[in-house]
Amino acid sequence: MLSLIGRLGDQVIADMDRRKTFGRLLRAKRIAKGYSLRKFTQLVDVSPTYLSQVEQGNVQPPTADRVKRMAELLGENPDEWIALAGWVPEDLPEIIQSHPRQIPELLREAGGLTAEQLERLREAARRTKEEES
Repeated sequence: MLSLIGRLGDQVIADMDRRKTFGRLLRAKRIAKGYSLRKFTQLVDVSPTYLSQVEQGNVQPPTADRVKRMAELLGENPDEWIALAGWVPEDLPEIIQSHPRQIPELLREAGGLTAEQLERLREAARRTKEEES
């Protein structure tokens, strides 16, 4: 039981750290792009109070769709921002469910690869798809 409580406590701390990291990065990028808090909230369709709380790390980041919109406005990679916010891009569950054994196995095997190795694997998958078309 204490082990479970310890793991839950670790998860809560990790979640808080992720929220703070996301919020700080969001604020820095928003300001660097010249967006006021009010203007940015209008573009993303959230309240200024909520966005301020997100930037301070006091609340969960918005939905993956809104995080994607934020990333696009800021000229950032939406997949990276969605992951930073603690979400999964909305197209991935369907992809995983389409091949429920192979995709998870592929992801597990790819775990631990370097960014360069992952890029080569992605390119090989793209070429394979093109050859099959």
